[in-house]
Amino acid sequence: MSEVAAARLETSADVAAARAASGRRALAVRAGVVALVALFPLALGTFDAAGQDFWLQSGVFAFAAMIGALGLTLLVGGAGQLSLAHSFYVAVGAYGYVYLSSPTHEKGTTIASSIQAGACFPTLLAMAGAVLIAGFAGLLFSPISARVRGIYLGVASLGLVFVGQHIAFNAQSLSGGFNGRDVPEVNLLGFNFDSTPLSFLGVTFTRNGKLWYLGLAGVVLAYVYYVNVLRGRPGRALRCLRDSEVAASVLGVNVVRYKAYAFTLSSMYAGLAGAIYALVYHHIVPDTFGLGLTVSFLAMIVIGGLGSPGGALVGALFVSALPAVLAKYSDSLPFIAPTGSGGVTAGVAAQFVYGAAVILLLVFEPGGVASLARRLVRLVSRIRRSPHPPRQKEAA
Repeated sequence: MSEVAAARLETSADVAAARAASGRRALAVRAGVVALVALFPLALGTFDAAGQDFWLQSGVFAFAAMIGALGLTLLVGGAGQLSLAHSFYVAVGAYGYVYLSSPTHEKGTTIASSIQAGACFPTLLAMAGAVLIAGFAGLLFSPISARVRGIYLGVASLGLVFVGQHIAFNAQSLSGGFNGRDVPEVNLLGFNFDSTPLSFLGVTFTRNGKLWYLGLAGVVLAYVYYVNVLRGRPGRALRCLRDSEVAASVLGVNVVRYKAYAFTLSSMYAGLAGAIYALVYHHIVPDTFGLGLTVSFLAMIVIGGLGSPGGALVGALFVSALPAVLAKYSDSLPFIAPTGSGGVTAGVAAQFVYGAAVILLLVFEPGGVASLARRLVRLVSRIRRSPHPPRQKEAA
């Protein structure tokens, strides 16, 4: 073997070893973050009951938003398909879960009363059914996505939001109309989240404390599945589809099939998010799943960085938690007015903040938080590799 070939093999081995070490460090960081989040409810012992419940409820809302944001960034950032119907699929998941988990003993003799009664599935089975229903709804839309693209696809998908709102407000037997529907108690493998007490290390977990771990498990599973999709053949096909549909077709990618795959998978993520939203709301109404929710999801993935799963999680945490935090501390913030006073309320202030964040990121860093994080990592790595600290310029 020549010296050049040996040098190349040695370089390849060094690169592979460096990548493996980097992967292990990233895995350790992710595992540490999950462990800290799992321990967070135990650290709330210093708060009063109201404070604990606020932070736990805000966290579960954030978990639901993270799952939905992962699905949307997979579709928009991963496959390049613009969708404005994400709130529709979230609503399908929420109402699907409520129907599948509702008791059957209230069934009447009419079709309407039977629909309103439900199917009385256990919680996990009802959540899985809601995910499948939402995925089927996304699959039904895929023929339209195969015919239009870009802004036309976005406008076409926007119609689903208005159709869904009309159905939710008028299908009394299914959605409860304007008054909405109550969400049944959570029963996980015989463990009732509402009535069964749970204590650990001297901390008594409320309903939201138990939902915290259910939501965290959903986020971890959704993230792991997303990463595996990106690393496999479907992920390569979706990225090729995002860059150029013509080039993807020339390379042998079935464009219609993978568009349908992207919409179906994205809507399944939204369905899981909708089921968790229903659990934490305890009562769902149609107004929750309007156009404003779609705009919030778009803000999440733009702030986080299109196509970045970690960025989607950060963007979802920022957009979902900011209004609640501003509302909680509105008395201490001079620019926040009480609700109904006509001034800038916490919700309006939050919209200003993440609206400004979107504009600033698009102007100065279109890659979002994910790009900023990568730039910071490169800077730290460059400083660590530097043999000598940079010298300051001598004064003239």
